[in-house]
Amino acid sequence: GGNVNMNSGGAHCLRYGVTANNLLGLKVVTVEGDVLDIGGAHLDAAGYDWLGLLTGSEGQLVVVTEVTVRILRGPEGARAMLAAFKSNEIAGKCVDSIIASGIIPVALEFMDRPAIHACEAFAHAGYPLDAAAMLIIEVEGSVAEQDELLAKIGAICAEFDPLSLKIAQSAAESAAIWKGRKGAFGAVGRISPDYLCMDGTIPTSRLPEVLRRIGEMSTMYDLQVANICHAGDGNLHPLIMFDANDPASFHKAETFGAEILKLCVEVGGCLTGEHGVGVEKRDLMGFQFNEIELEQMRRVKSAFDPGWLLNPNKVFPLKANA
Repeated sequence: GGNVNMNSGGAHCLRYGVTANNLLGLKVVTVEGDVLDIGGAHLDAAGYDWLGLLTGSEGQLVVVTEVTVRILRGPEGARAMLAAFKSNEIAGKCVDSIIASGIIPVALEFMDRPAIHACEAFAHAGYPLDAAAMLIIEVEGSVAEQDELLAKIGAICAEFDPLSLKIAQSAAESAAIWKGRKGAFGAVGRISPDYLCMDGTIPTSRLPEVLRRIGEMSTMYDLQVANICHAGDGNLHPLIMFDANDPASFHKAETFGAEILKLCVEVGGCLTGEHGVGVEKRDLMGFQFNEIELEQMRRVKSAFDPGWLLNPNKVFPLKANA
């Protein structure tokens, strides 16, 4: 239900899509207590696209009680590679080049120096500590298909003068490459008393610029940030490190986070990729949507929940709910 409400993605959504791309049907309960079956056992059920409306609605419209999902046949195999670079900008350009080539990996993940060091200290995955940024790229298919795709991606990476390129030769080596990334959020928690995890989305072509500007903001606010991104689909997860026991540090972290989200909108992206708006971003909604658009959303909310009882005080700026 949580994944449906936030339309979550994850590392493999580059190839397989986000939650909405993998749903067939929902059983939901309205605020009046009516039970509705939305969609069915196949894609694109007849009638209005209620499935599309409810997915990503953040618990504002109904309560999700059952989910029917697509089941896909698993691939023959998968293999990962690790590419290390001299700067965030160079790694960002490499991401854009891979996507522009028409190759769609299963996953294309980005980590910067603070994230690399935190994850290596936590997982001992063999990450290159001399790198400013690195990419984890995974492909799948037959062994021959894996070899062909990894060779093509490796050739693209080579154009950006990488510090190192490592292609896993076994499932165990792939698991080692992924070990640090999958423990990244916990790893950052070991080096900072608190961190604020942001979630914005940008066009992949703007990734180098956005990473540079986040770096400039980090210096301006005097707060370290570890950038961990689902880079292939432009979903950023900057982790802003701060001390919640210090009110000034907490305030700076919140302001820094808001500036990152405004930057995402400025370059043609949006306020959220998969974590939702909730409380954190509700007062930023006006940066992405005009008042007419927000009013249309409120009308939909009111149609499903006239008393505004479901998940109250979320998504919309509070002054607009009065």
